[in-house]
Amino acid sequence: MAKLKVTAPKEIKNTEINLPSSKSISNRLLILNALSYSPFPVKNLSDSDDTKALATALTSNASLFNVGAAGTTMRFLTAFLSRIVGEWIITGSARMKERPISVLVDALQEIGAKIEYTEKEGYPPLKIFGSSLQGKTLELPGNISSQYISALLMIAPTVTDGLTLKLIGDITSRPYINLTLKLMEQFGIQYTWTNNTIIVPEQPFKAVETKAEGDWSAASYWFQIVALSKNNNTVTLGGLNRYSLQGDAEVANLFDQLGVKHKFSQKGLQLTKSGTPTRHFSYDFTDQPDLAQTFAVTCACLNVPFHLKGLHTLKIKETDRINALINEARKLGFIFTTNDVDDLKWEGQREEVSGPATISTYHDHRMAMAFAPAALTNDQIFIEDPEVVTKSYPDYWDDLVKAGFGVEIIE
Repeated sequence: MAKLKVTAPKEIKNTEINLPSSKSISNRLLILNALSYSPFPVKNLSDSDDTKALATALTSNASLFNVGAAGTTMRFLTAFLSRIVGEWIITGSARMKERPISVLVDALQEIGAKIEYTEKEGYPPLKIFGSSLQGKTLELPGNISSQYISALLMIAPTVTDGLTLKLIGDITSRPYINLTLKLMEQFGIQYTWTNNTIIVPEQPFKAVETKAEGDWSAASYWFQIVALSKNNNTVTLGGLNRYSLQGDAEVANLFDQLGVKHKFSQKGLQLTKSGTPTRHFSYDFTDQPDLAQTFAVTCACLNVPFHLKGLHTLKIKETDRINALINEARKLGFIFTTNDVDDLKWEGQREEVSGPATISTYHDHRMAMAFAPAALTNDQIFIEDPEVVTKSYPDYWDDLVKAGFGVEIIE
């Protein structure tokens, strides 16, 4: 397997980076556009593998869809196809077949969907017999993946009598649910969200012109690079919405604690080093789980002890991200610990390591992108399976070169 050698520059250049479009927004807009039978294409779609997989499926005449490692596509497509008359099969990568989907399937079956597991009970592949669905009140745990909830919400207006979702307990990734509802609103959909109950009546979608905004999750790696850099040059990020609906926009405020200033200008979001980071970093990532890897690696490289909480969904992502972080951080000498449920800690424990680390990515784009900037404090680092970044940020390695990093494929 090829790996990538990432070498740190002596200093980060003044750099302007055009960030990729948000995968989360692109995928939601594709589903909503399809539900509205819109004649308008979604503008500025993400070039990520996940978005390509969904776009291909929505425009295909096939009845079998292989979504690879695209979790969002698997979940959104399952709900979408459940209401279209026909016989459909959705499958994916080996890891996808290990990612549970029974919570979504059970909910869909409650409203009349006909879905079978073709291999292991509770996991993809799925065989779907599309039919009309009858709305009712569904009770779901609030701490499940927001993608299950978003998948149900987006089809709710097309379900007879609509849907009521009653979320039990604490709600995970609330901003992602809010993002879905606000995008639905753009397509003319009305809803109410009171306490933990969301009501979406049956109603028609309105076809509208839409555009995906830049990805705040991708921006996090540039905040990380500025935090770990030894100079005070400016990185300018293009494409971001100052008043974004993305929960990961909180990254800008969080990195204040790690010594990065930000301000919007006509060119974009400008990042510069501001000084000394906090002595200890603690945050609950329930609303921003995709930022956890960035902060774990950044804090350790800055020698800032941390306690990251609200990580329970990380165990069912592209990989078990908690254990992946523990394994790969150890290659850099950092000893992370966990309660093996929902947290990750580092109290400054270190051990000696020799030579540059080779980071395994576990088919997880965020492992690659979160560890590559560690070259700034380790001179160089090797990343296995570097092509994995195409899942969300295909130009990541090219953009590192723009900033002055050395990037070389090693066979």
